Amino acid sequence: MLFDSHLHIVNRGKLGYPWLEGAGALNRDSLYDDYAREAQRLGITDTLHMEVDVAEGDIERETDYVKELSRQPSSLIRGAIAACRPEYAGFPAYLERVLADPFVKGFRRVLHVVPDDLSEGALFRENLKRLAGTRLTFDFCVLPHQIAKAIALADLNPDVQFVLDHCGVPAVKDGLREVWTSGMTEIAKRPNVVVKISGVVAYADPDSWTVESLRPFVEHSITSFGWDRVIWGSDWPVCTLGGGLSTWVAATHALTQGASADERALLYQLNAKRLWSF
Repeated sequence: MLFDSHLHIVNRGKLGYPWLEGAGALNRDSLYDDYAREAQRLGITDTLHMEVDVAEGDIERETDYVKELSRQPSSLIRGAIAACRPEYAGFPAYLERVLADPFVKGFRRVLHVVPDDLSEGALFRENLKRLAGTRLTFDFCVLPHQIAKAIALADLNPDVQFVLDHCGVPAVKDGLREVWTSGMTEIAKRPNVVVKISGVVAYADPDSWTVESLRPFVEHSITSFGWDRVIWGSDWPVCTLGGGLSTWVAATHALTQGASADERALLYQLNAKRLWSF
């Protein structure tokens, strides 16, 4: 059974998504019912919704919308990773509202769509420190050349739990690159960071990727972090760019075939349940 730590729901009738206009095949609704129908057939029993970079005015409305979906009978949704803006002076008040809502399990600020120096700002860093001692995690979504930025934040905040999304976003279609392999080895030395095994099919050549072309990226991620610090995510609907949910689940099972049952259980669900106290 799988705990999916990375589900995106897109409902353009409910929320605004400014980035979708330039997103090609992803510029469409991707609704919960479509995901759930396939997910239940694949053994996905639980999922966390990952923020979808909605319009700033819709950030809290996105959480409310996902919470409504979680209340449907037999819903797989157990919580949400919400969007945030640590670079804003209003972050502390937002944090207080979130801490009063146990449905929200963490935050994400996508850093590869903003200037590289955003995370170096004094206010951003001061606000990120406010997560120390809370139950909230913080997801990094950075490109390989930005892993050093994530390392700096992890070092400044040893009491904050970070999650590195999508195996560090390697350009799978271009093959292994030193900037990614060395960056992953280095960030894995930080005990307050776990890595999410997700996303890689979207960064591969959609017409020619194979399990063996994904293997170096998944195995280096797991080897670097160890089986106790890896979690699994579908990255639906982005995974449809590389074949879809069923294809990624099948690839995951093939990639971990040589692991022990205990190791697979850690990746598939146990680490996520421990991380977010389920």
